[in-house]
Amino acid sequence: MRAFPGDDHDHQHCIDEALAEAERLCAQRGRRLTALRRRVLELIWESHQPVKAYDLLARLREGTAAAAPPTVYRTLDFLMAERFVHRLASINAYVGCGHPEHSHNGQFLICRYCHRVAELDDDAIEASLDHRAGELGFVQLEQTVEIEGICPRCRPLADAPS
Repeated sequence: MRAFPGDDHDHQHCIDEALAEAERLCAQRGRRLTALRRRVLELIWESHQPVKAYDLLARLREGTAAAAPPTVYRTLDFLMAERFVHRLASINAYVGCGHPEHSHNGQFLICRYCHRVAELDDDAIEASLDHRAGELGFVQLEQTVEIEGICPRCRPLADAPS
């Protein structure tokens, strides 16, 4: 489980760990982690907030004027195929995957206030949904659960009187 980070959280550690794991897995899988793929993954891991493709494009253009939407989307497709990032459909944004070494369906807790995300990756939730869908004769192809709520850091703000 990748929990909501505390105020003393070191994002650089997350970035370094994610990039090292991506390098290792790409080498193991015979895939290339190009400079652009690495940079997009780094930008996604800069915070625990979802990042939209056009925000990535704007950040890339700060360093390279040649960045274009198709390039960003191809890069995101690669990162998703290699399980380095997840796409959150409800907000059309991307977050880093805390478990890229194995295929899994994720459950995501998305804070309504600060937009930070925690990934649960709970096998019991996945199995329960798969079982209930099967009872209805439904075969799941993919499963992503997105739950909107309030993270621990924002709860005092939400509980405060207006």
